[in-house]
Amino acid sequence: MSSIPTDGQSAPALPLALQSRNPLAWLTVFGPGAVIASLTIGSGELIFSSRGGALFGYRLLWFFLLVLLLKWALVFVTARHMVLRGAHPFQCWMELPGPRGWFPLVFFLLALVCFPIWVAFHSGTVGTLLSWLTGTDEALRGGAHFVWGMAVLGVVLALVLSGGYTALERVQLLIVILMLLCVLVSLVAVKPDWFEFCKGFVVPRPLVYPDWAVSLPELAGRPVWVESVTYVGVIGGSGYDYLAYVSYLRDKRWGQAGSAAATTSELQSMACDADHINRRWLRAVAVDSALSFTAVLIFSGVFVACGAVILGPQHKIPGGNNLLALQAEFVTATYPWLKFVYFVGAFLTIFGTLYGTIEVAPTVLREIVYAFDPGSATRHAARLRSLAVGWVGFGGLAVLAWTLISHLVSGADNPPGLIALLTPANLFTGVLACGLICLLAAWADNRFLPVALQMNRSLSALNALAGVAFVALGMKGYWDHSGAKALVILTTTLALGWTGALVGKRFWA
Repeated sequence: MSSIPTDGQSAPALPLALQSRNPLAWLTVFGPGAVIASLTIGSGELIFSSRGGALFGYRLLWFFLLVLLLKWALVFVTARHMVLRGAHPFQCWMELPGPRGWFPLVFFLLALVCFPIWVAFHSGTVGTLLSWLTGTDEALRGGAHFVWGMAVLGVVLALVLSGGYTALERVQLLIVILMLLCVLVSLVAVKPDWFEFCKGFVVPRPLVYPDWAVSLPELAGRPVWVESVTYVGVIGGSGYDYLAYVSYLRDKRWGQAGSAAATTSELQSMACDADHINRRWLRAVAVDSALSFTAVLIFSGVFVACGAVILGPQHKIPGGNNLLALQAEFVTATYPWLKFVYFVGAFLTIFGTLYGTIEVAPTVLREIVYAFDPGSATRHAARLRSLAVGWVGFGGLAVLAWTLISHLVSGADNPPGLIALLTPANLFTGVLACGLICLLAAWADNRFLPVALQMNRSLSALNALAGVAFVALGMKGYWDHSGAKALVILTTTLALGWTGALVGKRFWA
């Protein structure tokens, strides 16, 4: 659980690693970034990178590289504001034109819906693996993975309620390191076309379904835009993950993070001192976030290659209630005895992703409450954590249970696919929200920071590109997925946030 900012709490001394000329020493600051990297490994790489590689081959790699570069810009610009000024994006957004706090309320309302869906997706994904391993995948008309998912979610909830950020960082860092070693071995084993592999990163080519994919029921009526924008949402993490990352910097107390927000005079003093400790701490943010997205890029590239070499020629993609079993062929084709090693690794990876996703929820809620009323966030920190974990955990159970019951009542032969369940929530949390955070980061810099502390031109341009690209992709993805209905839902949510801020302003004025 993130710490509450405290007046008079100074930042720790800059690590010696960041003063060293040895790049390997920088690995010692890799912490919050490991959490973000591990949150995407389960769904992003094991499932969607493999799926994308099977469908689009190496031509997907440049797209992933661009997405991760833009998401790195998002993370760095929001984190640098936190390190320099000590204010979370939710605190900055309280000053947007209109009723005070209306935009944080919008993010809160959408989180109420989206978080349980993400938790249900990750739980169901673990369920597909367990139902396949136990031979029960055909039970309940193919819906047994929902039951397994509910069981796994119950175990994870018990662990989350007894843990916190320190345990999360240690567990996820270990998973990242072990999985990185395994996938590098896998890449060598599958023997990709190295020229095409490298070419895929630097030569942009259009994404088009192969002819065989048209016959797959899961892709019928699913435009390439919706499929590819889904990858944008899951590769590298979601907007809420990045808002949690900025909050995790409080625990690390990097720069001004963990202390009260810097005053105008303190910021002016910082602007005049190029060697100020907070400005030097920006290197830690740059190193940590760069290592995080480099790890994600390596994972993505490996699983795209494995999907292109192993699954594509077989005309198979992870989907429906078979999201993890196909990927076992990445290692068993060369080393059959690695089959069970793969399943253990896949289980632990998705389990860790589910654990981390649930942990993000109380962090986000605490920051929203802190933006409105710092005193309440401090006094009720434990209660807020319990509420957030309870909502997303039991909400995820409700989503799984309702989906299973609806499937059994309908009498359909095939249960609804988990990816179809995830797509609407992912279009906001992983795509549109990222664009909004980027654009508002630029606004916050201009609104609160002296010119000398604001983003330089290159970073500002990259951030602007990211903001416009994610908003455009998110809106198009929504339109292609469900047309005007999606826009009505978004507009209604904006109106509810505005109205809620008007009604509740007397409580937090």
